[in-house]
Amino acid sequence: MTASFAPHPATKLRRAVTEAADTGQAVTELHAGLNQDDASLVLLFVSPRLAFDPLAGELAMRFAGTPVVGCTTAGEITPRGYLRGSITGVSFAAPDFRTVARRIPDIRSFSVADGRSLVRDCLRQLNLNAPGRDTPGWRDTPGWPAGQVFAMLFIDGLAACEESVVSAIHRELDVIPLVGGSAGDDLDFRATKILADGGFHRDSAVLVLVATDLPFCRFKTDHFTSSHSKMVVTGADPAQRVVTEINAEPAAEEYARLIGRSVDELTPETFAAYPVVVRVGDTPYARSIQKANADGSLTFYCAIDQGIVLTVARDLDIVADLRRLFGDIRDRIGPPELVVGYDCILRGLEVRQKGLEQEVSRLMIENNVVGFSTYGEQYDAMHFNQTFTGVAIGRRA
Repeated sequence: MTASFAPHPATKLRRAVTEAADTGQAVTELHAGLNQDDASLVLLFVSPRLAFDPLAGELAMRFAGTPVVGCTTAGEITPRGYLRGSITGVSFAAPDFRTVARRIPDIRSFSVADGRSLVRDCLRQLNLNAPGRDTPGWRDTPGWPAGQVFAMLFIDGLAACEESVVSAIHRELDVIPLVGGSAGDDLDFRATKILADGGFHRDSAVLVLVATDLPFCRFKTDHFTSSHSKMVVTGADPAQRVVTEINAEPAAEEYARLIGRSVDELTPETFAAYPVVVRVGDTPYARSIQKANADGSLTFYCAIDQGIVLTVARDLDIVADLRRLFGDIRDRIGPPELVVGYDCILRGLEVRQKGLEQEVSRLMIENNVVGFSTYGEQYDAMHFNQTFTGVAIGRRA
């Protein structure tokens, strides 16, 4: 069963979703919904149940000449709302959109120099000089002004490399905004994959730059506030994002004590209800917990280190927060033709736990959101959790 959703006829965007389990049928349905003249990019969010190389190969063949990129998910946000086990996506086409996509094949060894080379190569293809202090007047060069370009990053969600990769890329993008999401695998925590170059790849990322003369804005929102329950990380393995001690006590036991639960109750749903945050200046950023381990330690979705002071947060009304967000977007760019959204898996778990899935799905549908439930979100040089992040595109005046 598929559906395609064409926006305003003057906009070169197409949205589609398929729930077909058969590879051939799924690709046929996606092609029927997303194919358009002068397509420059097909962006797909794929259930891990379907993410095999035969699917990628058939997609590359059916969309020959158009890059097909994306990632696996922990749930899909589709033109029908929240789904699991589906493939959803969007296609961009000229003249409204000019795009370039590049896969990073080994994110574990990605360096600042690699970031510089990657970004400058992408900018050259868009007919832009690289931004930065060493190129005065770059905004006035022929091609697309920087204010009409945004970047998206899709990255392996289990390689624990988001911080280093996004830092290297954002450093070179300078004023060009970057948003992104970490691939998921339905909370199996086994294999998260990037779709690019005709296959699904681990330990990889894909950077997409989009140039457009349509109005757009990027966004980030969360729905929590800090409590007074403080905890200090007194033992950690930063390379593995594992905390062994909190307040000089076994990490899982101390976290459970602070939230009034038992260790046996430390499930993904509990972590969604009781996030922990670290303050950077006056701004709190979530450092969400992925799982409790048999040895009493806690694995996090984000970078963590000994000495960090964390605060247990309280969640607020997620529906009210989303309504406020979409109202702000409409004030800035008018009704969105497309929102590419990266929604933390912990938010999705909370929505389901509270019975809000239908209400939130309706908001996503009304605002043309296509995206996925992530293992982390990126915003400029930052990587964090428990946010809804993305870019909204409006229509030409």
